[in-house]
Amino acid sequence: MRCRARPRAGKEFIFARRGFAIALREKLFSLRRVETESLTAARREALLSLLDDPSAGVRRALLAHFAQLGPAAAPFLQSVARGSHRVLARHAAWFLEELKFADPVAEFRGFILSLNYELESGALLLARTVSPRLDVGACCTALDTMAARCRELIVEPATPREKCRIVNRVLFHEWGFHANVEHYTDPKNSFLDQVLARRTGIPVSLSIVYLLVAERLGLELEPVGLPGHFIVGCFTDDLPFFIDPFDRGIFRDPEEIFEALRASHVVPKPSDLAPTPVREVLCRCCRNLVNHYRDAGDAEHARLFNGFVEEFEATYERHAT
Repeated sequence: MRCRARPRAGKEFIFARRGFAIALREKLFSLRRVETESLTAARREALLSLLDDPSAGVRRALLAHFAQLGPAAAPFLQSVARGSHRVLARHAAWFLEELKFADPVAEFRGFILSLNYELESGALLLARTVSPRLDVGACCTALDTMAARCRELIVEPATPREKCRIVNRVLFHEWGFHANVEHYTDPKNSFLDQVLARRTGIPVSLSIVYLLVAERLGLELEPVGLPGHFIVGCFTDDLPFFIDPFDRGIFRDPEEIFEALRASHVVPKPSDLAPTPVREVLCRCCRNLVNHYRDAGDAEHARLFNGFVEEFEATYERHAT
């Protein structure tokens, strides 16, 4: 590969993406002499121009430079990894992974791309995008504790419907989970850690809590994303039944659900009652957050979660075709 260096300008080299290795080293050395706590626009531009360079020598030099910067490099790389330029975002994520700088946004993006969708992991990774220091252990312990209490109350043999009645008692009566009707659009309603701590949420987040407790009990339930609402379904009995965690776990049959949809001016279809894939559950959480952050006037977070929605949709389209 032929490399070229542009002429020197002042005391600083201005060079193309594939500059001479010696020019690169001098450039990075000059950057290190500047205060590392903040990156000036010029320094950011210089690093961006090199970030997607395929040259192994350039990547090694950049990796060494970021390592020397230490934690000061993390905000820069994280901002690029979260940005709209997908090529640069991918390379920034690679450097973050190599340097072991935790970036919850990049981790959630990696989860989306992995196609290995598991509800609990996805919900916790989603919450970490806004609360990087959330206590994952505390969230899991809360779910474990609720499930353990359910086991104490379940008398075997018990039908799925009987077990769901116990789950209702524990979640909605003993623990006090309830619908956040007064502040429905509060973004906190969509994050698992916040729902567990405040014991309030919206239909999809309360359904996620219900499903995660049920999973610990070996109770086979499925998420069901209705038009404009979210519930939980049990399809193991001869006649499926549905639970509405937003309405304190009330049981509903298909005709009751269809009546509710008609009352909302929705023409119901049998497919509305089909189980919803985990991918779509988490994507729906992100769609809600786009709208709720917009309502709150937080354009930055609205863009972030809209990016996640686009990533879910693009990943699905790539693998569906």
